This record gives sequence, C-alpha cells and structure tokens, in this order.
Amino acid sequence: MVGYGIVILFVVLILGVLFIGTVRQYYYGSVQQTLSERAAVSARFFSQYLDEYSLREQSRYIYESAIDDDFTRIEVFDLQGNLVIDSYGLQPHEKVLTPDITAALKGSTQTWTGISPETNEKIFALSQPLMQGNRAIGVIRYTTSIEQVDQVVNRFTLAGIGVGLIVIFLSWLISTQLAKRIVSPIEELTNAAAHMAEGDFTRKAEKRYNDEVGHLADTLNFMADEIVRNDKLKSDFISSISHELRTPLTSIKGWSETLISGGLNEQEETKLGLQVISKETDRLIGLVEDLLDFSKLQSGNQKLQEQPIDLNHLVEEIGHQFAASLRRKHIHLVVETKEPQLIVHADRNRLKQVLVNLLDNAIKFTSEEGTIRLSAGKEEEWAAIKVTDDGAGIPEDSLRRVTDKFFKADSRSPGSGLGLSICKEIVEQHNGALTVYSKLGVGTTVKVSLPFPQFPALPAESPPPQG
Repeated sequence: MVGYGIVILFVVLILGVLFIGTVRQYYYGSVQQTLSERAAVSARFFSQYLDEYSLREQSRYIYESAIDDDFTRIEVFDLQGNLVIDSYGLQPHEKVLTPDITAALKGSTQTWTGISPETNEKIFALSQPLMQGNRAIGVIRYTTSIEQVDQVVNRFTLAGIGVGLIVIFLSWLISTQLAKRIVSPIEELTNAAAHMAEGDFTRKAEKRYNDEVGHLADTLNFMADEIVRNDKLKSDFISSISHELRTPLTSIKGWSETLISGGLNEQEETKLGLQVISKETDRLIGLVEDLLDFSKLQSGNQKLQEQPIDLNHLVEEIGHQFAASLRRKHIHLVVETKEPQLIVHADRNRLKQVLVNLLDNAIKFTSEEGTIRLSAGKEEEWAAIKVTDDGAGIPEDSLRRVTDKFFKADSRSPGSGLGLSICKEIVEQHNGALTVYSKLGVGTTVKVSLPFPQFPALPAESPPPQG
C-alpha cells in the first residue's frame, strides 16, 4: 500500500500541476495575447500615420479615439516615465517606473503583474515602446484587472486539488480493500500451513476467491490430502507387508518344528513340509526383491542395460514360459505378434520383469477357463505390448491409483502393492508409458508403450525353444 500510494500520489501531483499550469496559461495567456495585439496595433498605427505629431498630440489622439472599454486602461508615458495621458484623462504629474515601463523605455515589450495604487486591484500590464522612425519617443501601456481571472483560475485550482484528493482517497480505499483481500487469505494459509507442519492435517485452507490465492489454497489442501493418503498407504503397507512376511515365516517355522519333532522317518510328510518351506521361501524372496527394486528405482541407482531387442521374440518367450503353469490352472493364453519385427532399444531383463509381473497380476484375477491375451504391435509412433484378461476388473475409484506406491485395490489380496508401481517406473525409465484400462466385471488391459529407436532393424532372431 505504501509503495502504490507513493506512485499514485506522485502521478496525481504531476497531473494536478499540469492541469493547473494549463488553466493558468490559458487564461493569463489569453489576457496577455489580447493586450499584446492591441498594443502592437496602436503602436504600428501611430508610427505609420502620426509620425509627424508630437507625443502629446499622439496621446491626445489616443485619448479621443480609444475604444470605450471598461476592462482595459490605456496609458502613454514619456521617456522619463511620466504619465502623459491615459484613457481616463490627463494626469501630467504622475510618474510610474514599473519593470514593464522600464523595459519598454529600453526598447522591448514587457509585461508586469502587480497591485494598482489607485484601485488596490491586481492588474496585468503590458508596455510597448512608441517609435518614431528608429527612435523611441514614449511608451504605450495597456492594463486590465485580473481579479476575475484570478477567481476563475482559483476555482479551477481548487477543483483540481479536490479531484486529486478524491482520487488519492479512492485509491487508498481500493488499495486497502485489495490488500485485505490478499493479505487475509494469505494469513489464513500461513496458519493452516503451520498446523499442517505440526501434523494436524484436519485444518484446511479456506478458499475465498477463485484467484491465484484461491488456487494456492486448493494446492495446499491437495498436498495435505496427499500426505494423509500417503501416510495411510504407508501404514497399510507396513501392516500388509508385516502380514505377508509373518505368514510364510509362520509356515516355515511350523513345518520346521513338525519335521524336527517327528523326525525324518515319514518321507511323505517330510517331502510335503520341504515343499511348503521352499514355496514360502520363494514368496519371501519375491517380497524382498520387490522392496529392493523399489528402493533402487526411488534412489536412481537402477541403471538400464539397453540394447536393441525384438519385442516379438520377448513376448513369445514370456508366453512359452507361462504356458505350462496356465494349462495347469485351466487358463487359456493367446500370444499375438502383429508385425514381422518390433525393434526397440531397452533393457531386456527389466522389460521381461515388467511382463512377468503383468501376467502374474492377470493370472491372479482370472478364473478357470478364462483367457489372457498377450500381444505386441505398432500404434502410430510407438511399440505397444498389451496384457488383457477377462477377470474381475478394477473398480473405477481405484483405477487412477492402481499404479501408486503401496496401493492395493483389495487389501486381502497377497502382495506388497509395489508391482505395478515398479513396472511403471521401469517403463518410464525407457521413456515409455504404462496405461491401465479396466471395467468392473469385464476385464483389464495393461498397455506398455515404448518409443522406436533411430537405427536399422536387426536381423531376425531365432524363436525361443518350445516347452
């Protein structure tokens, strides 16, 4: 407010001074121009037509031929500054040596503003030398009262000052309201942020106006909601991962104690126990690997070993890898390659990890006699791999968060909630995109889009071995 107030005051002062100066110049300039024109005409007339007459005779003619004007007084002075005659009559004993007359006696036209000794009015005088040939013989002086002009100029001056004060007041009033409109919401945002910094995320920033400050309030509230959501996800993750770790450890411990107490005589029971221990150990290893992968991706320590690969061969390889287990679960697998070659520049092992994870997810949610479709093709300027199932689908409210860290649409389902998040991170490291499409009760499609490289295609690779 202080800064803008100084600027507004400075502008108002400049405009006020220019306005008042223009008014004064207009009115006083008009008076000066009128007197100057009259004096010039009179001096020119007398120098041309009354050149042979004396100053007193010229003055007498001036007195007799003066225009009947109540506002202008004409005076003639000799070279000593004595008044010879004026438009009111002869006054031979009066001597006047004001600056305008003194200047006119020296040959130049000059104006003067002062107080008339006869009327005590403020007057404006213009004096011009009377020439006879090349020499001055006297001075002709036109004077007029400027009391009324002063009144008009003063009225305009007061009006200008009044308008300036009104402008300053209105500017101050508007600036105050604008400052309150900005400062008050910012103070509320500051208080809300302070509560959030102390861990109280129930305190929300109030959005008063739909402007930049209102947008800041929305952003702050969104940040608070995201922090609360992430805290909840982390809590759920800790609870889930604790459960995921405890379950296999409990199984391993239980079977270990069973085997120890029962000895190794029962071969069938021993074999079953070892199978359970092996399976649960693999499950623990998978959980730990997910956590390690996630940690590496978050820290940026996961480096890609990129090379040209044919996605067709990679898709077929994954299909053969899962074929046997899917047959045992009575799930149909369809593998499609729509292009002769589909060359991209990528880390083969990481892309394989992505596809394995996507197929594992599809298998979890596909019932017996269901179908999983694994396809690779070209979509405009992208190479695309799609994993499609006809399983349960994902609820709409969970679909946008399904790739978030630690998020699980069904908290009862096994896993760490990191699988799709890790897949997304790996694909984005390849400058690609992972997109999930799903409809509840119909199925889910996960699409991996990768950019094509700028180099020639590779020679055809040998297909992976069958079985």
